[in-house]
Amino acid sequence: MVLVVVFGVALLIAVLLSGLAARTVLSTSFLFLVGGALVSDGFLGLIHITPDSEIVSVTADLALFAVLFTDGMHVSFPKLRENWRNPARALGLGMPLAFIGMAVITHYLVGLDWTTSFLVGAVLAPTDPVFASAIVGRKEVPAKLRQLLNVESGINDGLALPVVLILIAAAGPTSGHAEADFGKIALELFLGLVFGIVLPYVVIELVRFRLLGAEPKLQPLLPLAIGVILYATCHLTHANPYLAAFSAGAVLTARSIEAKEAFEPLGEALAELAKFAALLVFGALLTPQLFGDLSLGGYVAVVLAIVLIRPASLLLSLLGTRFTRQEKLVAAWFGPKGFASVVYGLLVLQAGISQGEEAFTLIAVCIAFSIVAHSSTDVPIARLFRVEDLAGVPGSDDTVPPTAKKSDPVGA
Repeated sequence: MVLVVVFGVALLIAVLLSGLAARTVLSTSFLFLVGGALVSDGFLGLIHITPDSEIVSVTADLALFAVLFTDGMHVSFPKLRENWRNPARALGLGMPLAFIGMAVITHYLVGLDWTTSFLVGAVLAPTDPVFASAIVGRKEVPAKLRQLLNVESGINDGLALPVVLILIAAAGPTSGHAEADFGKIALELFLGLVFGIVLPYVVIELVRFRLLGAEPKLQPLLPLAIGVILYATCHLTHANPYLAAFSAGAVLTARSIEAKEAFEPLGEALAELAKFAALLVFGALLTPQLFGDLSLGGYVAVVLAIVLIRPASLLLSLLGTRFTRQEKLVAAWFGPKGFASVVYGLLVLQAGISQGEEAFTLIAVCIAFSIVAHSSTDVPIARLFRVEDLAGVPGSDDTVPPTAKKSDPVGA
């Protein structure tokens, strides 16, 4: 219950400071990360959480699923058909370049063997725009930029997973988390995609029967029921839950805009709660000992991963596109490491490979640095696009359409 109390207190503080956070570099994500670190064994000792604690993997898994489900709802298939080339460039060229670049600096700066270095690169390749909500969640930001970051982050989690599993299997002994059978990994991805498409499609068709239908006050629970069933089904069948979540959100929006609009306020709130809970738990792992275990070369690799590898790889992938220079730079910067990397990092730690602990330490520190860097710079950079619909900003009513404010998340 101590963890519940700590979460409640952190949530209260975050809400009270959300107005300030929305117009400054202060970040609610950062508050939960620091809060978790303060109450952990490394400082106050109020809660005792280790990387192998079940609560760590469960909260990160739930948070990633919830975020991808709501992110999928922001995908417009008509717009995606018109502008598919930019996300395809980011996924087909930018992501592999980041993967290889991270592997190279990990090998030469940290000293891990090549297999483990490529494993670290695969874990840190996925991006997570939930820590840059002022960019992907604001309608005033150019639609093609928001779409690029949203689609890239929604799909690259699923693309990275089979690579992570294959490299874990290649790195040495495992504890049942990796599958060397490529066919089985492909089947898990396929099942996740199928479940994510079929389940919401069938449910929406059922709702359209005359004898069926949701009462207005219960309509927000329809997508929630789809998400709960999908999450449980994927874990029971070992299907990829992340690909399923993103595709289900996209299909739900495509089949029923009414269901999407009814669920959006509840879905955004649930995703925020899941994110905050995962950040609090992850923060509890960030002890002084963890940071002390990382070598100087490791810290150099972390900095390069954030300020060089991701920006350079995406800028190269966007050469020749119609993005402005400003849009390219913003897209290149916002490549935060998030919950997918947390989940995959835990798989690495629990797999029993020879350099698993060193790899996890590098991954955890890189995620922590990324959360701080990206969640504290989204608001200032969003203002470059004249984004003024920030909570508590005087005079913002004169510059922002009322509809843009209704869907804005609390905090940054």
